[in-house]
Amino acid sequence: MKRQVITDAELVKRAQGGDNAALEELVSRYETKVYSLVYRMLGNREDAEDALQDTFVNVIRALGRFESRSSFSTWLYRIAANSALTRLRKRGRQDKSESEFLEEVYSVQQQARSQATLPDWSTSPDAALLTGEARQVLDEAIDELPEAYRVVFVLRDIENLPANEVAEVLDLSVPAVKSRLHRARLYLRNHLSRYFSEES
Repeated sequence: MKRQVITDAELVKRAQGGDNAALEELVSRYETKVYSLVYRMLGNREDAEDALQDTFVNVIRALGRFESRSSFSTWLYRIAANSALTRLRKRGRQDKSESEFLEEVYSVQQQARSQATLPDWSTSPDAALLTGEARQVLDEAIDELPEAYRVVFVLRDIENLPANEVAEVLDLSVPAVKSRLHRARLYLRNHLSRYFSEES
């Protein structure tokens, strides 16, 4: 007999009523995805583990007030993204400034218009197809993205959330998500293109 999968909404309802097993199931269902998100945002295991813990502590504290206006996963990703962004800011690390980032993106766009030297990657640089050194180059380039662009890229292209859900997680419009994603992809594509041209 096929085991019935309990929905997130039902688990949330049970957990709000004090069912610890339902709460544990929610944590178990999402901890790997949340860890993946915060690790990609923060770039190291120790910070990612702390952000993971912060996320679920905040979820447990706020679960009683969750009103299901959005899906549980969207609400959870919002808490996780905020936890990672807070930790990034506390770190005081100097990201590439947005003006430097945009200058490079616009330069890439002009180069692409004037000469077709960039590979035609119509969507995103697919991390799943990269191995070894090329994967490391991509990871380093993701880490260089200003946080506003990095979080959009991670949620959309690595975690595969639809654009409308990314917009809801980050409290942005869908066009703003698409614009930031396009710029992040151009920046990353340029870094990988330079790597491949140096290798060939």
